[in-house]
Amino acid sequence: MTLPSQAQKDRASAWFAELRDKICAAFEALEDELSGKNAERFAHVAPGRFERKAWKREAQEGEGGGGVMSVLRGRVFEKVGVNVSTVWGEFAPDFAKQIPGAEDDPRFWAGGISLVAHLRSPLVPAVHMNTRHVVTSKAWFGGGSDLNPMFPVAADTEAFHAAFRAACDKHDPDYYPRFKAWCDEYFFIKHRGEARGVGGIFYDYVDSGDWEADLAFTRDVGLAFLKIYPELVRRQMAEPWTEEQRRHQLMRRGRYAEFNLLYDRGTKFGLMTGGNVEAILMSMPPEAAWP
Repeated sequence: MTLPSQAQKDRASAWFAELRDKICAAFEALEDELSGKNAERFAHVAPGRFERKAWKREAQEGEGGGGVMSVLRGRVFEKVGVNVSTVWGEFAPDFAKQIPGAEDDPRFWAGGISLVAHLRSPLVPAVHMNTRHVVTSKAWFGGGSDLNPMFPVAADTEAFHAAFRAACDKHDPDYYPRFKAWCDEYFFIKHRGEARGVGGIFYDYVDSGDWEADLAFTRDVGLAFLKIYPELVRRQMAEPWTEEQRRHQLMRRGRYAEFNLLYDRGTKFGLMTGGNVEAILMSMPPEAAWP
């Protein structure tokens, strides 16, 4: 197996940063577009803009990297983070046993983008998206996106899934059914016995033997998200909501927090590789509730 060159790894990192820029621009446009009663409701809040904060990984000799946090708090998005990172070094022995290709050689390189959006309106679905490239003595792409509505709307769910089905079908007709099922299994809150949301796709260890094709697939996943999610936000962001609906939203956010802290592999990966804790826990909602 031929591992990706440094130039290829740099291209993957550059794509994650480019996607970050495109998503941030699209979300800021939504902040500007808000009108009607919800614009009046948050007249005291300026249209949100992303604030970026760079961080460097504290590491031993031969290790390093870092990333950039981009966080927006506005009148459509109560809190949304779009983070990119590129890190390298060695896995701790116990963690290396859990990573393909790292048990005998703990050295790694990893780059990616991670996004979590929590909306002010309980009628607009929260969302998660990430894509990544990991290199040990093996190399693969992973990622996906899942929709987390407080009040599911069948048409929104269908449109979200259709966007990712189209992205998958461009590359392999087996991808969508396999990655949809993986998402349904992965984003299941075991101790609650319930799904976190209405699904999407989740994939890992994609290594077809054609690095260019695998990068192209990961690009298409990101572009599918960029196209469909702003459309879903526009459908509901101007609709008024009640305090009862807000309370329900906070309860669902509690479920989201439980999953991320107990089960999420990305959270564990970031903490175990010496990542920036603030960036890793960016996924936490700004406000949540439990019974």
